[in-house]
Amino acid sequence: MKTRSNYWQLLPYIRPQWQNITKGCVGILGYVLATLGLINIAGKLAAPFGQGNVVAIAQLAAILGLVFLVRGFFQSVQDIYMAKAALRVAFTLRKQVYSHLQKLNLSFFETAKAGDLSYRLTEDIDRVGEVINKLFHDFIPCVLQLVAIPIYMIYLNWQLTLATVIVAPLMGILIGWFGERLRKYSLKSQNRVSSLSAILTEVFSGIRLVQAFAAEKYEVARFSHEAERSFQAKYLAERLKAIQIPIIGFLEALSALSLLMVGAWQISQRNLTVGEFFSYLAAAGLLIDPIGHTTNNYNEFKQGEASVDRVFELIAIQPTVIEKSKAIALPPVNGKVEYHHVSFAYKPDEPVLKDISLLVMPGEAIALVGASGAGKTTFVNLLPRFYDPLSGQIFIDGVDIQDVTLESLRRQIGIVPQETIMFSGTIAQNIAFGKDVFEMSAVAEAAKIANADQFISQLPEGYHTWVGERGVNLSGGQRQRIAIARAVLLNPQILILDEATSALDSESEALVQEALERLMQNRTVFIIAHRLSTVRRCDRILVLEQGQIVESGTHEELLALEHRYARFYAQQFS
Repeated sequence: MKTRSNYWQLLPYIRPQWQNITKGCVGILGYVLATLGLINIAGKLAAPFGQGNVVAIAQLAAILGLVFLVRGFFQSVQDIYMAKAALRVAFTLRKQVYSHLQKLNLSFFETAKAGDLSYRLTEDIDRVGEVINKLFHDFIPCVLQLVAIPIYMIYLNWQLTLATVIVAPLMGILIGWFGERLRKYSLKSQNRVSSLSAILTEVFSGIRLVQAFAAEKYEVARFSHEAERSFQAKYLAERLKAIQIPIIGFLEALSALSLLMVGAWQISQRNLTVGEFFSYLAAAGLLIDPIGHTTNNYNEFKQGEASVDRVFELIAIQPTVIEKSKAIALPPVNGKVEYHHVSFAYKPDEPVLKDISLLVMPGEAIALVGASGAGKTTFVNLLPRFYDPLSGQIFIDGVDIQDVTLESLRRQIGIVPQETIMFSGTIAQNIAFGKDVFEMSAVAEAAKIANADQFISQLPEGYHTWVGERGVNLSGGQRQRIAIARAVLLNPQILILDEATSALDSESEALVQEALERLMQNRTVFIIAHRLSTVRRCDRILVLEQGQIVESGTHEELLALEHRYARFYAQQFS
């Protein structure tokens, strides 16, 4: 997943902000020119000071105050527009990364850590935005000052300027050396923090299991170990910065001492007036701040480069299920499904499905049974193109599903999973998931069909009841009925039931089963079930073993064969 990236990759996001950047640059130019004006006026103060001319000093002081106000105005202009540009770049980048992640396939999310993805979308992109903001409103003005002020200093006295900047090449080399190492330490640190975030996401989402197994101490130890690694990575970066500061400070002091010695010699030789030296000292003094800012900014840029790498690392990942450029919208279907010599494997040389061929007619209910790992879930996951087969084709109403748009395909396939996922929002919003606009009457009707209306109506706020994170304030049976209502509202012609009742108690199972039977009417249905009592009335039962269909028939026909299905049934009902 690693790819080399740098700030040049941000250019497509920066270019659209040219208007804000241009306005900010006007502010920068005004700020730098006002700074040069301050230097010039500071030099003119030397003579009145020597003469004790209070009136002249007051006049120059008033002019200085006015120039400071002008300088402050231009600084505000640059800060406002550069900040706007930087925040807009971060917003656009965050939106694109999130949109890109939505296009990636299940295979990516099965291995990616949710905490790490969240960290990249939040902290890493925030850091990129902060670095761009620093670049626009701090680094560029500082660089312009470091160009303009030395030119003015050379104009005043080139010998003094030479003494001032003699150590500059060494400072540049040291800053670059420190900066590159800071980038490496920062990348390691951010990876450690994202690992911490991943652990927190795992533990907080599974806290019930942690407590059930009395694994609190184990989790604290695991967290402490990862936190220690994060501490060490951050400490190395901070220690490096702590070493850098006095070294650069010593070189700056050395430069200042050289300036004083050469300046005194120039005055003694009458090559320099006291007023010119005042201007020169003012210019040198105004260089200290941009030098310090530039050094700090460079360090931050190198640290931020690690975040840029991590963000563009996600963008570089390409989906394996790709919609064709000329894909058509799948028209409303009748529900005829055909698997034609379909094979699939998650890993090379480890096939999960082997040369599966199957024809399912509209309205037919097909049950998939078999041991864990037989390929049942993979079989149905190929239908909405969560994965693409390695070979073979899948047709719906005679149309190859790889020739149609993913949205038009998935909108016609409803899924009721074993574990219902609830999102933050109201119950109505969860039932109408994926719809920006919906009618409450349609939501209520779907809930009635799903046997959910009764318990929803008894809640204090009914359909407007807020669902907590992951729906923890609802029972398993209630969540499952909301999932069924969600499928009813979608009104798909093809339905996938993935062990929809396996985790429920008998009372909840009866309510859910009744709702499912209503939902299944006049639809093509694929049912994955370990409880064979739920598949008796299916039109066909397929027994999968090692990725192949080894038996096919009705419940009675398969019992009569007295082979695999009959053994499964006997084990459950012996």
